[in-house]
Order: sequence, then C-alpha cells, then structure tokens
Amino acid sequence: MTLPLLLIILVLGELPGSYCTMKTVGDLSLLEGQSVTVPCHYNPQYISHVKYWCYGRMKDFCSSLARTDDPTSAPNVKGKVTIADDPTQHVFTVSMQNLTEGDSGWYWCGVELGGMWVADSTASLYISVIQGVSVVNSMVSADEGRSVTVQCLYSKNLRSSEKRWCRSGNWNSCMVTDSEGTFSSRNVLIHDDKNSMFTVTLTQLEMRDSGWYWCGAGQQHGAVHVSVTPQATTRATVSPVQYLKTTGRTPSVMGTNDPHSRPVWEHLLVVCGIVLLVMTVSLALWKLRKHYKKKQKHQRTNETNDNFTMCPWREGDYKNTSVIFLNAPAQQVQML
Repeated sequence: MTLPLLLIILVLGELPGSYCTMKTVGDLSLLEGQSVTVPCHYNPQYISHVKYWCYGRMKDFCSSLARTDDPTSAPNVKGKVTIADDPTQHVFTVSMQNLTEGDSGWYWCGVELGGMWVADSTASLYISVIQGVSVVNSMVSADEGRSVTVQCLYSKNLRSSEKRWCRSGNWNSCMVTDSEGTFSSRNVLIHDDKNSMFTVTLTQLEMRDSGWYWCGAGQQHGAVHVSVTPQATTRATVSPVQYLKTTGRTPSVMGTNDPHSRPVWEHLLVVCGIVLLVMTVSLALWKLRKHYKKKQKHQRTNETNDNFTMCPWREGDYKNTSVIFLNAPAQQVQML
C-alpha cells in the first residue's frame, strides 16, 4: 500500500497548480497578435535563486522558454519571450509578444531550488489565444454633450478586414471603415491602426444615444454599452454692480445674492406697513377728537338749559308784584 500511495502523490504533485509557494495571475484569454506580461511572486528566501518560465502540461517535462541566469537558453523564442527579476519586490515578470493560436497552453513560473529530492517552487496558469474581437472596456459613460471613445481589439487574422460600429438590434445602423481604415460622420469617428485595435469616438452625445452597441471585424464582434448621463445645470450669479455696468438697466427685485442684504420687495413691504400704521393711528386720533368735541358741545348745551330754566309760577304769585325799570322816566313806570 505504501508504494502505490507514493506513486499517486508523485503523480498528483506533477499536476498544474499543485505548488502554492509561488503565486501568479489566473488563467488568461487573449486575442491572436496581442502581447501579455505575467507577474510571478516568490518568497523572500528565494531572492538569490534562478527563476524560469516554461511551457507544457507537466512541470518536470515542460520546455524552458526563459531563465534569469541564461536569457538565450531558448533561441527559438528569442525576442518573443523576455524575463526580468525584481528582488526588491520579490517578483519576476515574463513578457510574450505577438501571440498566436499555437501559443495556447499551460505555462509555469518557477524558482529553481536544486537537489534531486527537493521540488522547485512553481505556479501554473493556462493562456488561451483565440481569434476574434473584444473591447477594452465593455461599459463606458459620458455626460450629455460630451464625447467618449471605445477601444476595440481584434486578432491578427482580421487585420485586413473592414471594421464596423453598429447599434445592437439594428443592422442598418452599421458604420463601416473605408480602405484607409477610417470612417467619419457628424458625431462618429472610426480609426483603425491596421495592427490590433480600432477606436470609435462618439461626439456630441445625446440622451437617446444610450444603449448597447458592438464593434465588429469579419464575422466577429464584441459588445459594449454606452451610458449618457444628463448634463449638470449650473446657474451663473451676477452681482448688482456688474449687472448695472453690463446692461445699464435697473436690477430686478432679487438682483443680489448677498445673504446679509434684503431684497427690494421686503423694503417696500416695510414702508407700506409703516404708512398703513400711521394712517390707522391718525384715523383713530381723528375719531377720538371728533367724539370729544361732540361730547363737550353736548355738555355746554345742557348747562345753558339749566341756567335758563325758570320755576313755574303758581296762581297768585304775580299779585302785588311790581316791575321797576331802572333808568326809565317815571311816567313810563306802570303797575302790572
């Protein structure tokens, strides 16, 4: 039981991803003709060790593509694969140029530890090289009235194909590049670099431009969503002095933005309130004065009547009564 178990452990130990002392990125999917740079992180105790990059299903049988101690160890890939170590960051990077479909497969980051019974520190990833079209950013946005640029990538076999920009669901909306790899309209510009990417620039965006689009080459295409956001509205403020200088007209009742000043209409209300109060007080005083004069007149009338009131004469009171008129001739005096 010991020998079969040991064989199983050895076989499993050769499978990709079985060594975890080193870390790298996950699996990658790239377009043909593109380049890639892969970081390989190792432990600090491996600073002085040789680092390598190899290709193959199993680590012990993989083909070495680059080593830090001998950069020319793989002449067949010279210039296509480069390796560089950064001991201060405990990472070495591997760059691969102009990938083709034949480059798809398992790759290994490795630190050579040496010794027959000591396994190297490794990490694996799968790189898939495909033909087609993709976009750098599948979700783009811009404010209304502004511009936005979409970057569309394509594989090597599509370099000579015409490039298209279409609104999803509407084939009649497609805009196609000419023989020079360009297209220009009032609000759409397309430029093809004839290598691996063409760009689509949308100008003077409107709210109705929001939606799904796709950029295509040959029979391949990649989807992208364009989002147009409403433009923020800002209201300019003009001081009363500047307003008078520029227009020469009377500023409006709200012609000041000074938080400590009052609008003109508030001053008018205050003046009107004061005038109304004065008029009310004046009217009240006038009515009181009129009432007082009427009362005084009534009192004087009553006093006069009291002074001229004569007691009634009883019968016989006038008998033996004589009336003497002073300063009158004696012969004019008569007895009543």
